[in-house]
Amino acid sequence: MNPTTSFQPLAGKTALVTGGSRSIGAAIVRRLAAEGAQVAFTYAGSAAQAEQVAAAIVAAGGRALALRADAGQPDEVRAAVARTVDTFGYLDILVNNAGIALGGPIEDIRFEDYQSMIAVNVTGVFVATQEAVRHMKDGGRIVHIGSSMTRYASFPGASLYTLTKGAITGFNRSLVRDLGPRGITVNTVHPGPTGTDMNPADGELARRLTPQIAVGRYGQPNDIANVVAFLASPQAGFVTGADILADGGFTA
Repeated sequence: MNPTTSFQPLAGKTALVTGGSRSIGAAIVRRLAAEGAQVAFTYAGSAAQAEQVAAAIVAAGGRALALRADAGQPDEVRAAVARTVDTFGYLDILVNNAGIALGGPIEDIRFEDYQSMIAVNVTGVFVATQEAVRHMKDGGRIVHIGSSMTRYASFPGASLYTLTKGAITGFNRSLVRDLGPRGITVNTVHPGPTGTDMNPADGELARRLTPQIAVGRYGQPNDIANVVAFLASPQAGFVTGADILADGGFTA
């Protein structure tokens, strides 16, 4: 075994990542697995990509479980948590990553889009967290994926998205009081402009925003996964209730 790669701080841990089949979610799944965790993750419509992520982890000697579950459907979210525990026996880490982005000028937003955003970005996070902590060991980790737009909205049309991500910030701060006595930490990572399937690093939005990023480049999914991996680790046991910006100085 290569001594430079043998250290795995999450060995023996079980993680569940919502929305883990692509982009930031897939990067988080792969990173937690590389750190030694056995990882379950949900997906809604990207079955082929989900199976590819799981197969790559298994091929590398890890354990992975891809679960179809729409984050906007509470029963499906609860079932995903139950399957994770049934398969791996316990749960240590929850990463609430699943989310959608719909928007436009406030006067044009359809109420149906509002309902969809609340269902996935807020209710889905609440249900996953509530169900997970019923099974989570003391000393567990919960990490939410928020958005730097709760600090700085650099373009119009994102009020609905920012509403849902702002709700997660408040949820995060109160949860620490409920779960702190069990040693469970709760933190939110707020990505800045990051290259994803919906927001490619070579797209028009990236060309507009990159000049505003202090480090001079667009974020990559691994940049966010690195922060999540630290927060999920034993070394982060005294970090809770934090809103951590991973945005290259975009909001500085």
